Amino acid sequence: MNKSTLVSENLRLDKWLWAARFFKTRALAKTAIENGKVFYAGQRPKVSRTVEIGALIEITQGWDKKEVEVVALSSQRGPAVEAQKLYQETENSLERRQAATENRRLTGAATQAPLQRPDKKSRRQIHRFKRQEN
Repeated sequence: MNKSTLVSENLRLDKWLWAARFFKTRALAKTAIENGKVFYAGQRPKVSRTVEIGALIEITQGWDKKEVEVVALSSQRGPAVEAQKLYQETENSLERRQAATENRRLTGAATQAPLQRPDKKSRRQIHRFKRQEN
């Protein structure tokens, strides 16, 4: 990391998440924080929460739930290799994500895809069945 990109002063949570490349834009980081997808030290933070080194941040993205420890602060978004130096994922988080990925892979392998698309008669039966459920 360049000395110019490292920050020792106050840094907003949304800006750190963006710089660490968890989200593509600060607006997406802000939305995730507001929607409860990010937890800072076990609590729902505000977007402007000040990030501190050593803090635990839990981030939910799609199927994955990552728990990372803040190792460094940066206010600028850099290459992915540099961004990965800003945090360290906990061992527990890595194990949970790998187990969940394996579980999803095995579940997907167990379901059999249809051999062909349904014909007109089958589609009508499917539509009738779905209407009955509602």
